[in-house]
Amino acid sequence: MMKEALIRLPADPDEAQQALASAGLTDGLPVVPPTAARVQRMLDANGCDPHAVVATLPPLFGPATWHDIAVNAVMAGCRDDYLPVVGAAIEALADDAFNLLGIATTTGSATPLVIVSGPVVQGIGMNSGANVLGPGNRANATIGRAVHLVIQNVGGARPGEVDMSTLGQPAKFTFCCAENAADSPWPPLHAERRYAADASVVTVVGAAGIVEIVDSESRSAGELAHTYGASTLIAGSLGGAGLLGGGEPLFIMPPEHAHIFHDDGYGKREAKAAIYEHAALPVDRLSASVREKLALRREMGAANHAHVVRAAATPDDVMIVIAGGVGRKGAYVPTWGGTTRAVSRPVVAGRRR
Repeated sequence: MMKEALIRLPADPDEAQQALASAGLTDGLPVVPPTAARVQRMLDANGCDPHAVVATLPPLFGPATWHDIAVNAVMAGCRDDYLPVVGAAIEALADDAFNLLGIATTTGSATPLVIVSGPVVQGIGMNSGANVLGPGNRANATIGRAVHLVIQNVGGARPGEVDMSTLGQPAKFTFCCAENAADSPWPPLHAERRYAADASVVTVVGAAGIVEIVDSESRSAGELAHTYGASTLIAGSLGGAGLLGGGEPLFIMPPEHAHIFHDDGYGKREAKAAIYEHAALPVDRLSASVREKLALRREMGAANHAHVVRAAATPDDVMIVIAGGVGRKGAYVPTWGGTTRAVSRPVVAGRRR
């Protein structure tokens, strides 16, 4: 698919940009022209068979070869050693549990968030500290961008054609961060997901946005859990989407907040349970029509209490990732109102599939 579209690129940089944009292969921003030499260098550096299919990628179920992934990684501005991380993310996205078909075609604003944990974070120089979700780090920015370009160019989720998001969100350009394991009081994310402690792992989450959580006053785990749980009480995310416990709400928690929980004797599981208890939106805060919809779903057997709506069915469905620098500002990342589960895949160098 990508190879046919890139048989020849104009030598002039401006003309190359125009040719790629006219072919619908960019995200609206300038890209690095994916010359044959650049793509081959990336493949050779990682020992990848260009013809090997890494995944069959929704929504149009295009086969994503290593060549395809490398083309998009080059366009995104990735260094050669980022390719295994991008490839692991693509494998994860193709898992049925993630439901990329739904996320890539919904009229909602859902988009994949790529979370990287383990030794590869330092190995390729990812940012896990200050401004972790913002600009300033090549690895974070270009890995996330490459993943979204692959979804568009190989999976077929072209904006306005197959990707029918009403508003979209800036994270559709790039949404990638690394876990701050060094400053976390808890085991790393990938260990929680049953990978070896020394493994490098990519986890993808179907993110529907981001809400800042500011709490510089709470001094106990209980108080902080209240702030985090209450930050999920958004009618449009819960009742409006009819989520009814179908998601895995993600909290990106700064180290200072994590240490408040830890110092009070809370492991991550206890922190999740405490947050969950406060993450209940009374149904009387929803519109009458939404309440009728929820009542109908309860009659059909949907699992939810008659008087509240939650962003997760159980405390174990709550996700916490430690990231960020100095300061007591975290983030709530609502997950898509359809059916999606976080999926992880290991990062392996020298991929010859």
